[in-house]
Amino acid sequence: MLGEGGFGPVYKGKLSSGQEIAVKRLSKDSCQGLEEFKNEVFLIEKLQHRNLIGLLGCCIKGQERILIYEYMSNKSLDHFIFGHNGSAPFDWKTRFSIVMGVARGLLYLHQDSKLQIIHRDLKASNILLDGNMNPKISNFGLARTFRGDEIERKTKRVVGTYGYMPPEYAVDGKFSVKSDIFSFGVVLLEIISGRRNRGFSHPDHHHNLLGHAWLLWNESKVLDIIDPSLEDNSYIECQVLRCIQVGLLCVQKFPADRPTMASVVSMLGNEGVKLPLPKQPAFFTERSSFDVDAMSTRKESYIKCDTTMTLFEGR
Repeated sequence: MLGEGGFGPVYKGKLSSGQEIAVKRLSKDSCQGLEEFKNEVFLIEKLQHRNLIGLLGCCIKGQERILIYEYMSNKSLDHFIFGHNGSAPFDWKTRFSIVMGVARGLLYLHQDSKLQIIHRDLKASNILLDGNMNPKISNFGLARTFRGDEIERKTKRVVGTYGYMPPEYAVDGKFSVKSDIFSFGVVLLEIISGRRNRGFSHPDHHHNLLGHAWLLWNESKVLDIIDPSLEDNSYIECQVLRCIQVGLLCVQKFPADRPTMASVVSMLGNEGVKLPLPKQPAFFTERSSFDVDAMSTRKESYIKCDTTMTLFEGR
């Protein structure tokens, strides 16, 4: 057994050919059901990209719901950026390579695949790493496809993870490619800082990680956000600054202000591209100490579902 998420337990296995596999088995107590299971099979089966997880097979028999994936020996990104795997090297070169891989994977989903796909639950734990630390986006149970003429959709069933959802989705149920871009911006700032957006704390204020980055940006101290485990000589300062600025552009309050994924890939990979100045990020409201305590309580209440939550809007 490798671990357990909102879907159920995940096991390591081996095929008769010797190929190692990861096997996800839907739990009876799972927050996700048959709809999410079928959705994942339908979508991943049609997707082929080096930065998306590969589905090898599935099983629907009686009460059994099983998904078989390629095995990812380095588990998920959160094990590295949040200090659970301190013995493993995680230098800036590796981090930047992961950022670019995730960006290319999202670009494929949004623009280059046959179906335009909105992931809706992009987060560090849903980015898996192979033996060479190449990132692969996983967990497509909550993803949705868009028609060619669709720009935005509204739902009464809001699904996603606290800390990664943009305001228009969390409050009004509106989602689009810009929802994933917001989530990507959160992940990018988490990779740079080594800190979680959800549950972030600082002795001088009660902002989340996005708010903290914005304060430092306005004070021209934004490099202070860098993960202390990164040695001063191990990163390229101008590259880190560019990544922070792109991260802030992605988490802006209004969807129209956020860049497209094509622009994100271009801005990250091309030093010659001039970056616009970011506007205030979403959720830039200082929490009281009561809010911080309440957030911790909410986090515990979703722990069974890997902090993926479902909110229902009243009629």
